[in-house]
Amino acid sequence: MTPTYEVTAGRPNALGAQWDGEGTNFALFSDHAHRVTLCLFDTDGRETHQIDLPERSGAVWHGYVQRLSPGQLYGYRVDGPYAPDRGHRFNANKLLLDPYTRDFHGLFKHDPACFGYVWGEGDQSFDARDSAPFVPKSVVSHPDWLPQDARTLNRDWEDAFIYEAHVKGTTIQHPMIAEDKRGTYDAMASDAMLEHLSTLGVTAVELLPVQAFNPEGALQDRGLTNYWGYNTIGFFVPEPKYLGPSGARGFRAMVDRFHAAGIEVILDVVYNHTAESDHYGPTLSFRGIDNASYYRLLDGQPRYYVNDTGTGNTLNVSHPFVLRLILDSMRYWVTTFGVDGFRFDLATTLAREPSGFDRHGGFLDALRQDPVLSNVKLIAEPWDIGPGGYRLGGFPPEFAEWNDRYRDTIRRFWRGDARAAQDLGGALLGTADLFDTRGRRAWSSVNFAAAHDGFTTADVTAYEQRHNEANGEDNRDGHHDNFSDNFGVEGETDDPDIREARRRRVRNLLATVFLSQGTPMLLAGDEGGNTQGGNNNAYCQDNETAWLDWEAMDGNLIAFTAALAAFRHAHPTLRQSRFLHGAERSDGRRDVEWQAFDGGALNWRDPGLSSLCILLRGSAESATGDASPDTILLALNREDADQELHLPDIAPRRWQQEIDTSRDKQGATMIDERSVTVPRCSLAAFVATEAT
Repeated sequence: MTPTYEVTAGRPNALGAQWDGEGTNFALFSDHAHRVTLCLFDTDGRETHQIDLPERSGAVWHGYVQRLSPGQLYGYRVDGPYAPDRGHRFNANKLLLDPYTRDFHGLFKHDPACFGYVWGEGDQSFDARDSAPFVPKSVVSHPDWLPQDARTLNRDWEDAFIYEAHVKGTTIQHPMIAEDKRGTYDAMASDAMLEHLSTLGVTAVELLPVQAFNPEGALQDRGLTNYWGYNTIGFFVPEPKYLGPSGARGFRAMVDRFHAAGIEVILDVVYNHTAESDHYGPTLSFRGIDNASYYRLLDGQPRYYVNDTGTGNTLNVSHPFVLRLILDSMRYWVTTFGVDGFRFDLATTLAREPSGFDRHGGFLDALRQDPVLSNVKLIAEPWDIGPGGYRLGGFPPEFAEWNDRYRDTIRRFWRGDARAAQDLGGALLGTADLFDTRGRRAWSSVNFAAAHDGFTTADVTAYEQRHNEANGEDNRDGHHDNFSDNFGVEGETDDPDIREARRRRVRNLLATVFLSQGTPMLLAGDEGGNTQGGNNNAYCQDNETAWLDWEAMDGNLIAFTAALAAFRHAHPTLRQSRFLHGAERSDGRRDVEWQAFDGGALNWRDPGLSSLCILLRGSAESATGDASPDTILLALNREDADQELHLPDIAPRRWQQEIDTSRDKQGATMIDERSVTVPRCSLAAFVATEAT
């Protein structure tokens, strides 16, 4: 027998579905709707009830349904004007996800009924088909299922070593993980992964998007999918495809296990756009709830969307309810799951007000004053494709930023480009010309040789051209400028000399990252030489192209990477919070000095400059005396010949060499002479140590 429900006005203040032990309160924001209908479903997907929310308070529609319990499946049908030329796309035939739902039931199906218009007749036509059979249902959750009592680690930024990873791609082929857990949250924090990450010295795992997403229809038509996940549709929902035997609790358990190992969890989040795409996209949630409020529309042409993201639409973060949605979502991931920070995809979009990019805009200001969110790590991807969208160094002091200029600089230097050494000098010191403003710290620069978007570090040394044919876009997609080098052979080769030269280049790139001021970030798999076969845009490759091949990992390179991380951790001079500018310390020595290999001054005007040395000491604020025990000398020899390095006089101390990228295995060697040979195309690191 179908139950009947008594419905009262309820409350507007708590958006989403809130169960209180006796019934469930529903509240939905829609400023332009004429009617909001709550639709209930049974577990077979049959629609059993349609209940009009009885009250509207301002722009929030709400109602309280007595005796409606957790686990109930529901969605909304929202009625209002279907007038694309005025920015409105209401269509009550389309079942809509609750933006605040904590769970989905069922899967998306790519079907014409999910579109507000009739395929083939243009987006101003009107489609009357019911989309309910083809979309997931929202779920009323029980507050005890996922209690909001989580705690974060709050590790110091200066100690950070970030490992960027894809939940599925990192674990799906790992031989030491149980098959029924591979590709899931449970696998990501498995014993095998924790042992690997701890061996590397990782302090934070940065996960590619794990908020529920839906692949673009165009990709599905080509037999592909959105593997990376930058197409969010559920900002409170862990992506269902990564759920393991523990369900959503597995995500909380994953974070808890990482925390127990001293590893923070940072989420790559996509609050700049949604999976509803442009005016030809589907109507799944926001578009049908209140298109004109949720999205930025073109001035004078509200039928079309502002496309600062390159994905078809742009969320209207300037709207108070959209801003509230994002902040509520972030707080939920912190308090419910214990997430330690966020990396904001296309962060410039989030900081763009109607007048343009504003570092004091509403979103950034709201984050910095929020009692929860102001205490977690915040990382900006400081660009989008909108006007004035490249903003590297332009975010507030609370933010770190992905530094793509650093990536390009170190690739250019080790490739042998002219004038790259001059840029490398700034990169080694945290790109201070951009970041040393408004009291920012050196950790603000997130330094990397490769990230998910682009070549892997191994592929930087094996391919001069991208090879994205499998993406179905005639190899037009992906970065054009990779600053890569194939050593004379494109792709794989059996030539032992080329293979060794490539391995050395990889070691040079990784060593540069770990020995620079700033925050090092490592792309998962780079520690073992992972390749994507030259694909530099594997966003749609949910297959062996993008998955880590653990059996093919280079154990020597893994050990080398771990040695780099251990060396960095052992020497605070390499991870100072303040920028180094050659300031004089209390002992009369400078915090940083440059020299040529012969001990003389560097000729920074030389466009062919290819070898340089940098002497690092603790900053003036941290100096403890004459010749700090944490004095480091880095020597970078890009020449294709060994060079003799004149070691600075640090009497009564001596130099000990601890890093040599010409070799796989690392070990400390005491230097008894005043000079030492630095092999060709290599980097060496020396530490001032007590004479014995």
